[in-house]
Amino acid sequence: METNGPSPAVSEEQENMLVRLRCSVKNYDWGRNGWESSVARLYVRNNIKVVEEGKPYAEFWMGTHDSGQSYVAESTVTAPAPENRVAANGGVVETELLSLQDLIEKNPRSLLGDKVFLKWGPNLPFLFKVLSVAKALSIQAHPDKELATILHKAQPKVYKDANHKPEMALALTEFEALCGFVSQEELKGVVHNVPEIVELVGTKYIDQLLCINEEDVEKAKEVLELIFTALMSASKDAVAQAISRLISRLSIKNETRELTDKEHLVLRLEKQYPADIGVLAAFLLNRIKLKPGQALYLGADEPHAYIYGECIECMATSDNVVRAGLTPKDRDVQTLCSMLTYKQGLPEILEGVALNPYVDRYLPPFDEFEVDRCILPQGISVVFPAVPGPSIFLVMAGHGTIFSTSSKELVAEGDVLFMPANTQISVTTTSGLSLYRAGVNSRFF
Repeated sequence: METNGPSPAVSEEQENMLVRLRCSVKNYDWGRNGWESSVARLYVRNNIKVVEEGKPYAEFWMGTHDSGQSYVAESTVTAPAPENRVAANGGVVETELLSLQDLIEKNPRSLLGDKVFLKWGPNLPFLFKVLSVAKALSIQAHPDKELATILHKAQPKVYKDANHKPEMALALTEFEALCGFVSQEELKGVVHNVPEIVELVGTKYIDQLLCINEEDVEKAKEVLELIFTALMSASKDAVAQAISRLISRLSIKNETRELTDKEHLVLRLEKQYPADIGVLAAFLLNRIKLKPGQALYLGADEPHAYIYGECIECMATSDNVVRAGLTPKDRDVQTLCSMLTYKQGLPEILEGVALNPYVDRYLPPFDEFEVDRCILPQGISVVFPAVPGPSIFLVMAGHGTIFSTSSKELVAEGDVLFMPANTQISVTTTSGLSLYRAGVNSRFF
């Protein structure tokens, strides 16, 4: 449906209209190649492109962040030609695509809802992604708002915004990650069984660790910070030598006993990132394996690294990452080690709360976002009630139809739709449909 006139504003008739989006891709080297990547399949169908075999497709972005804007597709809403855009022959220059951010800024209250607008201004508070991970991506953490502001001001090219970045990963396949520090008991086992770490850290901090009472949580955090900082700060030569000894030792051990899951993981990481300190740091972090439909969430200042698999990811609208291992990118070891909470123990795994037989909701403890997972069998319909904030819908697989009071969209794999606040939609399918929705956390309203 095409609109006439120069204004890009949404009319009263369009307030509940679904807006089809064209979204962005990131080709980081840790992504899956070509058609093996769900990100590739989504991107090429969303943008009518051709998959480049042998090229990594890592992240599919849906939202308003400057690093990966989404744009209004076709003619749901049209933008005027920019001023002073006249061709030399006097003809009219073709109009530019309207970004979702520009659309929201023209109509913030109607599209975002009053409460979201009052809290976050004319901004979409969440960023929605799909990740296809072939090899580990950096040991990292995301700063809180105070630190993000400082880092952005000091290094705006590295830290792209002043926002925090709590996030949640919802597994599409079996999904492997490192997340948070191991328990005190397991950490003591690490220093007994991994002499290469002791060599790099020194016996002083290890002796302090072994003398800590399990009830003394604050002292445990202090010593863990000393150990982790010393490990991550070790010289490249010392690290390379220690990892060489580690690999030799594990090769010998493997002839006499079955290696542990963590030892097998470390060998995999070393092949991906030879002589990288992240190989040894993995011993200090929890290894997590999510089944499809399980999710984990990460607050500010928590260390993590995604290892393998595909997931839906949702976060506050930010691209701030502080890295220190398992990466060819720039590292900021001092900032990472100083910002972490040093909490120990396993993270909480979310299974989702059933809203009905077909929709599960994942509610992390962050205002900015929640995710719904909808698996709709053939011939079934489901209603998503109106909510006071905006939503983005992603079709992962199948075919169907999405209705609002003022629009109807035929959808298939790769389609992404923005839904304004206070819009009820219904979804039907004749072939089965896999659909994901990101929105502002229901607990916020």
